[in-house]
Amino acid sequence: MITGWVGEKIRLVPLDRDRHFENALRWLNDPEVTQWTLMGDLPLTRLMEEDYFSRASRPNETDVAFAIETRDEPEEHVGFAGIHRISFRHGTGVTGTIIGRRGLWNRGLGTDAIAVRTRYAFEVLGLRMLYSEVLAENVGALRALERSGYREVGRQPQKYWKRGAYRDVVLLALPRDEWRALPKDAHGRVAPSAG
Repeated sequence: MITGWVGEKIRLVPLDRDRHFENALRWLNDPEVTQWTLMGDLPLTRLMEEDYFSRASRPNETDVAFAIETRDEPEEHVGFAGIHRISFRHGTGVTGTIIGRRGLWNRGLGTDAIAVRTRYAFEVLGLRMLYSEVLAENVGALRALERSGYREVGRQPQKYWKRGAYRDVVLLALPRDEWRALPKDAHGRVAPSAG
């Protein structure tokens, strides 16, 4: 078992083809899981996902991908989190999280994963600003990001076609200095009264 980056409920661990591939293929082809994400409208083939896993498993300067596993024994793979389009020159990255195990939605796993990923981005990678794009209908993702200190900085009206209509995208940002100033628990999560 790889320890990974640990939160209260989850661990962020490196992608492992044997442990995480089949779930990725299943979840990213599940219309309910991808209903309000920026992916999932085109079929994801095994070959496409193998190519992604191969690229994500090699070191690069622009993307960090994690699998999200529960801390409980036996650990269970529940989703993915990442920091993409990293620019070390500018100190920025774009974040994303998906919880694929539908039976574990609304249990705080996504919020915990965002908190751990945020701590990693600021304290390990040394980034100064994180951004995220979320469809306006993805209320759960918006709440989880806000709990970690992200704030809405703008909206792009009708940016993406998704499930029968053009959808607005909410743009969120989290500066490292603001995140540092927020009270946190032992796992680096923003205290409920602060977020």
